[in-house]
Amino acid sequence: MSRSALLPRTAPFGDAERAHLDAALGAATPLQRAWLTGFLAGLDAAAGAPAEAPQPAAPPRAAEPLTILFASESGNSEKLAGDVAKLARKAGFKPKVVDFADLDVAALPREKRVVLIAATWGEGEPPARAVRAYNEIMAEGAPRLDGVEFGVLALGDTSYAEFCAVGKRLDARFEALGGRRVLPRVDCDLDFDKPAAGWIKDALRALAPAEPAGNVVAVDFARAAPGEAPEVSREPVTAEVIEHVNLNSSRSDKETVHLALAFEDGAPAYEPGDSLELYPENDPALVEEILRAAGLEGDDALRRALLAERDITTLSAATVERFVKATGHAEARRLLEANEVRAWIEGRHLIDLLETYPAKLSAEGLAEITRPLPPRAYSIASSRKEVGDEAHLTIAAVRYTSHGRARTGVASVHVADRIRTGAKLKVRVKPNRHFRLPADPATDIIMVGPGTGVAPFRAFVQERRATAAPGRNWLFFGDRRFTHDFLYQLEWQDALEDGSLHRIDVAFSRDQPEKIYVQDRLYAQRREVVEWLENGAHFYICGDAKAMAKDVRAALVRAYAEVRALSPEAAEAAVAALEKAKRYQQDVY
Repeated sequence: MSRSALLPRTAPFGDAERAHLDAALGAATPLQRAWLTGFLAGLDAAAGAPAEAPQPAAPPRAAEPLTILFASESGNSEKLAGDVAKLARKAGFKPKVVDFADLDVAALPREKRVVLIAATWGEGEPPARAVRAYNEIMAEGAPRLDGVEFGVLALGDTSYAEFCAVGKRLDARFEALGGRRVLPRVDCDLDFDKPAAGWIKDALRALAPAEPAGNVVAVDFARAAPGEAPEVSREPVTAEVIEHVNLNSSRSDKETVHLALAFEDGAPAYEPGDSLELYPENDPALVEEILRAAGLEGDDALRRALLAERDITTLSAATVERFVKATGHAEARRLLEANEVRAWIEGRHLIDLLETYPAKLSAEGLAEITRPLPPRAYSIASSRKEVGDEAHLTIAAVRYTSHGRARTGVASVHVADRIRTGAKLKVRVKPNRHFRLPADPATDIIMVGPGTGVAPFRAFVQERRATAAPGRNWLFFGDRRFTHDFLYQLEWQDALEDGSLHRIDVAFSRDQPEKIYVQDRLYAQRREVVEWLENGAHFYICGDAKAMAKDVRAALVRAYAEVRALSPEAAEAAVAALEKAKRYQQDVY
C-alpha cells in the first residue's frame, strides 16, 4: 500500500523536490522533525529573513494516569494487565499495574481511571492473593468511589456454576460505591485471548479524555514497568519424553507419572516455581463415541479436530444452550427452561448430553458447541541448575466413575496411557513470579506439598543444593500409604543425607485407623514452625485448593494462637502479615 504524500501539490516545490522531501520527512522521527524545524528557523534568522508572527504552541499535557488492577491465580489476569499497560502507554496513558495482594483499598478513590481484570477461582471464590482486598471492597466500610471511572474484564471457566462470579461482583460493587462504568463488562471463558484483546482496546478508548489538550508526553518502554509481569514468549515448543516412570508401587490405587522432557534447542527458560503447560490429545475411544452419537462417523477432518483441537469433555450450561440452539431439541430446551440444567450437568460430560438427547448435528454444529482444547499446567519438578536442558513433571492420572460411566482426566491419562519414552509433546512455560524462592539464599523455607503438590519443592531443593544455599529446607509431605505412595522417597532420603533437606515430616492418611494429614503434622510441630517463621522463614503450599490449602492455613493460624498466646483475631493477623510480606506463598489448583 502506498503512503500518502506529506506535502500538498500547492507547496512551492517541483514534483521531484516534493518527492524527495516526502521521502525524507516520512522516515523522520518526531525528534528529527523538531530539530529540522529549529534548524531552518535558525538559518532564516541568521540570513535576516523576515519572520512570521509566532503561533503559540499547544503546551504538552502529562500522560493521563491509569490504574490497572488484577486478581490472578494462574497468571492469566496478570498477563492481561501487562498487555493493557503496554497498549495504554502507546495511547497516551501513564499506567500503573497493581496486584490485588498489594492494593490499598483506602486509596482507591484517588484512582480516577481503573481497569480491573479479575479471575474467579474454584466455586466462585477470589484468587488466594486477592482475598484480603476483595473482602475490604465488599465490606460495609469500603470507601466511596465517586468520580472513579472503571471497566471490568472477568475471567472464568464455564464448566463451573459460578462463572466469572468475582468479576461480576466487583463490577456491581464498584458501581454501588459510586464508580462510573465506562463500558460493559466482558466475561471470558478459557479461550479468552480474542475477547480480552477486543475489550482492552474498547476500554482504553472509553477511558481516554474526551477533549485532548495539547501534545501527550508518553514514552513506550520496551521493558516492563515496575509491578508488571515481564514479557513472556507464548509460543509452544516440542519436547521429547526421555523418562516415563510410575512413582507409585504396583499395589497402589494411584498412578503418578514422573515425566522427564528433553529439548532439541535447549530447555525453555524457567525458574523453580514455574509451571509447564502441556498440550494434550483427547481419548480416541471417546472421540469415536461422540462421532457416533452425533452421526458423523465418516468425517475424518472432524475426527482430527476432536482429537487435538476441541474440548470434548467439558459440559456447562453454555454448552447445553449452544446445543439447543444448534438442534432445537425440545427436551433439552425444557431442561433449560425449568432451570434444572446446572443440577443435571453435575458429573456429566459432552457425551452424556449427546446420548441423552440424541440429535443430528453437522460438523460445524458440533464444533460450535465445544470450545478450544486448552493446555493443562503442571508445576515443574526440576531445577535447570541440576538437570540441565530438561524439565520434569509429576502428573497424577485422574480416573473416576460418575453416572455409571468411567471418566478420565484429559491430559493426565493421555500422559499415563498413551505417552511413552520417545514420544513428542508440545509444551509452553507458564511463569509464576508469585511462587519463588527467597532472594536471600540464607533464608529458611518451609514447604507443604502433599501428593503431586510436592513437585515444585523437588525443584526448590534441587536449586538450593545446586547453588549451595545455606538456608534450611523443611518439607511436609503426605499421601495415602507409606509403602506405595511415597513419591520421590529415595531422593528425599539422599537430600537428608547430603544436607540439602534439613527435615521432612510425613503424613500417610491410610496407614492407621484415624486419618492423618499434612496439616496435622504441621500443627504437631507448631512450636518449631512458628519459631522458624519468626526468624524470617518463608512458607509455601502447593496442591489442592478446595480443602488442603485452607486446612493448612487454618492449622498455621491455630499454631500462632497457641504458641504466642494470641486471640484468634491476632493469630489471623499474624498469618495475614506473612502473606502481605510475600513470605506465605501458594500454588494451588
